[in-house]
Amino acid sequence: MNGVFRRYLVVLFRFLPFALAFLRDRRRFILFGSRRRIADETHRQRAEQIRDTMLELGPAFIKVGQVLSTRPDIVPPIYADAFGTLQDEVPEDAGGDPKQVVDEELGDELDRSTLEPIAGGSLAYVYTADYRDERIALKVRRPGLRPVIERDLRVVHGLIPLVSLFASERQQYSIENAADDFKDIILNELDFDREGAIMADIRENFVDDDRVIIPGVYENLSSERILAMEYLTGRKITDDNAFDDVDVTPHEMATRIIEVYMEMGLVDGVFHADPHPGNLAVTDDGCLLLFDFGMSERLPASVQEDIIGLYRALVRGDVDDLVDALIALDVLEPHVNRAEVGRVLELVIENLEGRSEITWRMIITELTTMLRDFPFRIPPDVMLLIRVGTVGEGVCRQLDPEFDFLAVVRSFLVEQGLIESELDAIIEETWTDIRRSLPALARAPSRFDRTLYRLERGELVVRTEPVDGHGMGNHDLGYAVLAGALVVAAAILTFHDRPYELPVLAVAAGFFFVYFVRRRMSQ
Repeated sequence: MNGVFRRYLVVLFRFLPFALAFLRDRRRFILFGSRRRIADETHRQRAEQIRDTMLELGPAFIKVGQVLSTRPDIVPPIYADAFGTLQDEVPEDAGGDPKQVVDEELGDELDRSTLEPIAGGSLAYVYTADYRDERIALKVRRPGLRPVIERDLRVVHGLIPLVSLFASERQQYSIENAADDFKDIILNELDFDREGAIMADIRENFVDDDRVIIPGVYENLSSERILAMEYLTGRKITDDNAFDDVDVTPHEMATRIIEVYMEMGLVDGVFHADPHPGNLAVTDDGCLLLFDFGMSERLPASVQEDIIGLYRALVRGDVDDLVDALIALDVLEPHVNRAEVGRVLELVIENLEGRSEITWRMIITELTTMLRDFPFRIPPDVMLLIRVGTVGEGVCRQLDPEFDFLAVVRSFLVEQGLIESELDAIIEETWTDIRRSLPALARAPSRFDRTLYRLERGELVVRTEPVDGHGMGNHDLGYAVLAGALVVAAAILTFHDRPYELPVLAVAAGFFFVYFVRRRMSQ
């Protein structure tokens, strides 16, 4: 416990200057004074300093920063952008010798003298080694890392009440849920058994797709601390020479990336959630090669359907369905004021429709900014999907600055039958209206029959009186009513193969002409 308390004080001391700066933003002299106006450049510098502090504090805080970069419900966009640049590179000798883990886990299975380091991160290192006359890759967890991570997660959890004091009511709701989310995400990344299983599942899902390659897993060599896999190489997808001498263009590869990730998340329900350039490569034969499945997730079918429902509501501009989708995804509380949220979401849709270019990041920023007055949170699975969209869109824009991320997403969803095309949507909405009207239409004949029967018996009397209380009304108005009815009929007839609407429009024009002539004569 002393170690946790000592670490708590260290972390508190490192973040204290930033806490004082945020307090002074709200009150110039901390306890009193007016709010300070801070330039974006100042916020950007402060965000970079916080990012560097997280890097110095070690693996747990690096991961916390990376998670916060996809939590617009907690941090503003400038800080999210800075935290998104946190890198996992850590000196190889930090925290002990990873080769010791290889010795403990594999013993004589491998010749340790053939180990060669090729990458290092905050949680693990990657080596290549000889195994049965072939070269394999080993992802090795840093020694003694789990106790350090668990200690720092307890520190983070202990800081939550203190951080909440500086947060708005909206942010407090998200922060209270964030600590458990951090713990689940980070501890999942430490479990290489889990990563290997997800990796194998994704590989099986794409076994018949020659556009994408996922390394195979050596289950007999893998454990919670070591993941053994095929050693495959390719050119980093954003390198200048990545597409030299391959039969695929950057635009085609960008489209492929989106389609592959959409298929993983919304069709298969298990997806790789970290598509940054370091985890994507182009093979010599033009395939997409995926690395590092530590940040990954399985989606229940219900969540897949809710995500599709969210996108369908955005495409249609259906505010009621959008509120339903956000509640179903646990972004909004079930008891939220639907009318107020609906008005805010209408503004979101109007703002997006008024832009010449719409991006995924823009949609997320607009939604989270406009919802800031309501208690909302981003659940872990939704957060990872947001990360996939945000990071993936950024990679695709690097490959092709004119790449239309949302157009490719929509095309994929339509081709997969997950959402309807515009025509299908119109037909579905019309059919829904008809189904809702069927009960009234079914009762109409009997009502007409009763009305006619009463009319024949003289039991029904219709009284009409002029609005001005005298006279017989305007007989000429009937010509205008007939003309309008014929225009509506002509609009319906335009869907017929033959041009029946033309004579109907001619008759309508005749009635309008008679109406105007008689009206002028009566004046």
